[in-house]
Amino acid sequence: MRVLALESSCDESAAAVLDADAGLLAHELFSQVQLHRVYGGVVPELASRDHVQRLLPLVNSALARARTAPSDLHGVAYTAGPGLIGALLTGASLARSLAYAWGIPAIGVHHLEGHLLAPLLEKDAPPFPHVALLVSGGHTLLIEVAAIGRYRVLGASRDDAAGEAFDKTAKLLGLPYPGGPQLAQLAVQGAAGAFTFPRPMLDRAGLEFSFSGLKTAVLHAVRGRVLTDTLRADVARGVEEAIVATLTAKALRALEFTGLNVLVVSGGVSANRALRERLVAALEEHGGRVYFPRLEFCTDNAAMIAVAGLKRLQAGQHDGLAIQARAQWPLESLPPVAA
Repeated sequence: MRVLALESSCDESAAAVLDADAGLLAHELFSQVQLHRVYGGVVPELASRDHVQRLLPLVNSALARARTAPSDLHGVAYTAGPGLIGALLTGASLARSLAYAWGIPAIGVHHLEGHLLAPLLEKDAPPFPHVALLVSGGHTLLIEVAAIGRYRVLGASRDDAAGEAFDKTAKLLGLPYPGGPQLAQLAVQGAAGAFTFPRPMLDRAGLEFSFSGLKTAVLHAVRGRVLTDTLRADVARGVEEAIVATLTAKALRALEFTGLNVLVVSGGVSANRALRERLVAALEEHGGRVYFPRLEFCTDNAAMIAVAGLKRLQAGQHDGLAIQARAQWPLESLPPVAA
């Protein structure tokens, strides 16, 4: 089976071609960072309009690079939610139309399931069952993954996601958009221990997160002070240490709670170097193992949508002719995929 996949949930336009036997044949991505930078964040209407311009050329490029004609495809997968509804509809409309024109099935993919399954693109793929830490700008979740489509959310953020905390504190420090990666780069230059920020909700039992107070702590720490390069770097180091320590401790709690020893970490924040190093060391110490997607598949991309779509199409699942997109979509509502 060979599938074409599209991703358009937020501010990345992407297309990919995945073959069940030959693996990933092509993936194309266009980031709208420059478009939104002047506004300091994603403008939904501008994102939707840009997807309209970018998606079809990306599809054509991916098919050409994969040396794949429409007649070689067995299905089309697309991100159906959650995300920005206008952006989702651009990809869903194109994907559903192409599938109809080519006479092949289409499947709407849950964006978070795509992130969860992104490590399956690697030769050394994680086994099931495992615990997943899905951490990005919009989500911070701990999930027990029994199999594809069998998910149990163990804990989530009550307010800001970890990636959002990175971005907001970066903005307080005057770093350019997108702030999270900029803050992580700056943290390397900071002095360890110069600032000790709170590790939210580690002083109580449970697997939930809360990062809004961290931003407030940073605000109080820098208020009335001149933001020198040294101060910015030290604050960035302190913020990163707090977030990494919190995520690591909660992930270990989730493994202990479930009795599992395999952790999968995905989403945009999974590209953070300090988080990767801390989790690898922690899992080795506890006799377990952690898996990550490769860096290019941590942030939004169509290759991960192709993986999830391929698995569901192989199981005989597909959608009807209606063009569907959901701004909100509970992960636990997904149907399981038969083994």
